[in-house]
Parts: sequence; structure tokens; C-alpha cells
Amino acid sequence: MEAATASSGFGSGSGQGLARSSPRPIGGRGRYPICLSLRHLHPPWPVSRLVAPRTRSVVAAANPQQQVGVEGGQAICAATKMEPERGSPREVMEEIARCYELVSRLGRGAVYLGSSRVPPTHPHYHQTAELAREIAKLLDCTTWTGAGPGLMDAANQGALEADKPVGGFKIGKEAGEWTTSNFHPYLPSESYHTCRFFSARKHGLVDAVVRNDATVKTAIIALPGGFGTLDEVFEIMALIQLERIGSTLPVPFLLMNYDSYYSKLLEFLDDCKDWGTVAPGEVASLWKVCNGNYDALEYLAQFYNVPAGERNYDISPLSKEHRSLPYTITR
Repeated sequence: MEAATASSGFGSGSGQGLARSSPRPIGGRGRYPICLSLRHLHPPWPVSRLVAPRTRSVVAAANPQQQVGVEGGQAICAATKMEPERGSPREVMEEIARCYELVSRLGRGAVYLGSSRVPPTHPHYHQTAELAREIAKLLDCTTWTGAGPGLMDAANQGALEADKPVGGFKIGKEAGEWTTSNFHPYLPSESYHTCRFFSARKHGLVDAVVRNDATVKTAIIALPGGFGTLDEVFEIMALIQLERIGSTLPVPFLLMNYDSYYSKLLEFLDDCKDWGTVAPGEVASLWKVCNGNYDALEYLAQFYNVPAGERNYDISPLSKEHRSLPYTITR
């Protein structure tokens, strides 16, 4: 099986939206007052937009030192440490091999990158479930995610509704979760692998979209997300740019700009062009920006030459209305 060649995990595409084919302390002494300084850095996050509100008790549980004192907090932290770090590179290699084996067994397909914090009541959750269902039917492929909650769960639900295979690369604890678990709440154990190493998870997700056969239909779908999603998105972009995704055939890469979620990011990338750190037209050549599900489905249908008569999308009227316009910068 093809190995992704990036050191941190993602292994890269031509044309718009395509993955190219490859290969000092205060006062001068004492400790840094980290906790004290960070308390003044919290901006007014728009929590109500995406994240389900957390109760005071949950927040207290997530900050044990505030609730039981420093010594008690240290004891709790010691009791909830993550697994020991790797003892040798072989451990990472073996886990990557297990990820590749899972992809080989379930088949390549559509990989979804998205926030673990979006609640099932949010419109983006429903849009994601709808999109994953229709892509699974359109491409007749396996749906791959990080096997976590939020939009990853929405993608799983959509694919299962379409009665198509689902696979995942789970980690013990996602952002926004307070407990660690190696088990998925409903997916059968043979359909996912719980990764100890983040790099192995990335290798698995990249291998799931490699195309070396024209009959294999895959795609990368970047949904609204935070640090983890942006980490994966930009790493994939770099690998596409450097032709290191490991695919001999192009792979469509879609950025789902639901409710203009990524518009400010796109403006920033356009400013990078003005600074000379990004070449003109470079960003647009790496992905396809979609404002809604209809736009995404039509792009994939055209990419894979799906006949018009087979494009029977079962999507909401709202999804049909959200179609991309040319991206422009308002100065």
C-alpha cells in the first residue's frame, strides 16, 4: 500500500480543487506565571454559534486544581495521564500499518475533516449528514472520518443512512470532550481503529483518498472546524502543493464554506498573496470552495463524469439555494 511521505502524517494534486498526483520570567528570575497570565487572554468567543453550552460543573471538572486545590489537582492529573510516549519508531510504524490495513479492507472513499464540538441541533450538523449521505450514494464509496463526535458523527450518520460502509481513525479524546475512551459508541470495532499516535491517524486519513485506479472515487471534504481541522486542512494543502499525497490520479478537495464560515480565512490567504508568500491563483488550484451541498455534489459529479440522469440529489431546498459565487475581497 502506498505510504504517505510527509513526516507528520499527511502524505498530494493539479487543477482547481484537486490533489496533485505524487509523491524570559517576570522580574528576571523565578517561574513563568503561566496560569495567571493566561486568565486575561480569553476573548469573547461566540460560543453560541457552534458549541453546545457547558455547565459550571463540567467546567469545574475540567479544571480540577480550581475545585480540589493544587495538590488534589496534581493527583487527579497524575491519575488521568495519557498513555506513555512511544518507546521506539517501530511502534508508530506498526500503528500506521494497521491503519493501512483497515483502509485496504474497507475501501477508499470520501474523507471528512470537521469539528468535534458541533452539537446535533446545529444546522451545520444536519447539512453535513445530508452531504455525506448524498456523496456516499453518488460515489458509491466508503465514508471516512476521525470517528469522533460533532461533524465527524454527522458524516457517519449520513453514510449509514445511505447504507454505505463507514470507517474511522479514532483518538482517545477529542477537543471538547472531558473523558477518554478507546471505543466508539455505535460503530462496530472492525470498522475503526483507535490511534495512539496522531501521525498514524493522519496517515490513515490520507491513504483513504489515494487514487491509483480510475474506477476508485475519492474526495477530501473540509467542514467547519477548529485547531484540529485547520491542522489537517493546511497539511493537506501543503502536501498537494508539494505533490506528496501519494496518489497517481487527482483527488478533489472541497472546502465547505457553510454560512461563510471560512470567508475570513480565505481573505487571509488572499492577503498572503499580496505579501508574496502565496502565489497568485495558488490557493484556488488546491481546492474547490463550496457554499452549500448542491455546489459540492455538482462539482463531484462533474469531476467524475456522472451522467445528469444519475444526479438525483435528495437535499433540502436550503441546500439547493446555497451555491458558490466567485470569491472576491471587499477592501
